[in-house]
Amino acid sequence: MKQSFKLIFIIQIISFSIGCSSNKIPNVLIIGDSISGGYFPFVNEELSGKAKLFQPLRYDNNGNPLSCCKGTTQGVNEIDIFLADTKWDIIHFNFGLHDLKHINPITGKNSKNLDHPRQASPEEYSKNLKIIISKLRTTKAKLIFATTTPYPDKLGKQMRSPGMPKIYNEVAIEIMDKNNIEINDLYSKLLPVIGSLQRPKNVHFTEEGYKFLAKHVAQKIINNL
Repeated sequence: MKQSFKLIFIIQIISFSIGCSSNKIPNVLIIGDSISGGYFPFVNEELSGKAKLFQPLRYDNNGNPLSCCKGTTQGVNEIDIFLADTKWDIIHFNFGLHDLKHINPITGKNSKNLDHPRQASPEEYSKNLKIIISKLRTTKAKLIFATTTPYPDKLGKQMRSPGMPKIYNEVAIEIMDKNNIEINDLYSKLLPVIGSLQRPKNVHFTEEGYKFLAKHVAQKIINNL
């Protein structure tokens, strides 16, 4: 039976200090996969007193949380749901880590066969990103694109080919530059220190790794408040 999903928002309402009580608290939406889910709570801490932070979160029929958001294919189909009816001041977004994942062409499920197609080829990724950006622009929010984070060549679950984040980031950066969208280059910031911050043979990070990412995400947001 096909699963159906609902989308809600994790909301962290952060009160202003007394000196800022007369100011409007800006709404910040963070769109991304499980990597952004890892740094999200630490960004909350960094933005204390400065913003309301939101993140889309998917649930299955049994109420179990699912990674959100996934690739650009999902993004194209559900970006309107992600945006909801909120007036956004800043949208910090990323797609990529799921797009470059290999999938079984028959079942559509994740595949460890690196000869299988990717969830979205670089060409499809480019096309989908342009559609997503056109939707994001309708919000009039300040847009910030976060580059896809790197991972080891050897993974415990080898569903991604080595070196692909660099290729997908090059595609994304070209699009962002053409659209005058600010870039938060998490990929380049991580490369010199990734060995001490990433879990072994994994795309995910240690707590210190997520705190590292959160500082760079929070600072980029603060710079645009």
